[in-house]
Amino acid sequence: MILGIVLVIAGIVALVVPYIVVTDTKQVLDLGPLSVEAKEQRVIPIPAVAGIVAVVAGLACVFMGRRRA
Repeated sequence: MILGIVLVIAGIVALVVPYIVVTDTKQVLDLGPLSVEAKEQRVIPIPAVAGIVAVVAGLACVFMGRRRA
């Protein structure tokens, strides 16, 4: 039942937030005391279908957990 609740919450978050932004820091140049870093942002899209599937699976888990109890 707890897994179902977690899946429902994760599915709702996936439907509300369409993508995740990840920032990577890479060291471009290192000359002793001098170093240059570059930050690169990547956008990871979250498909709406994944959110819907997570909500449905979570509701099924909650329903099955209530039936057993």
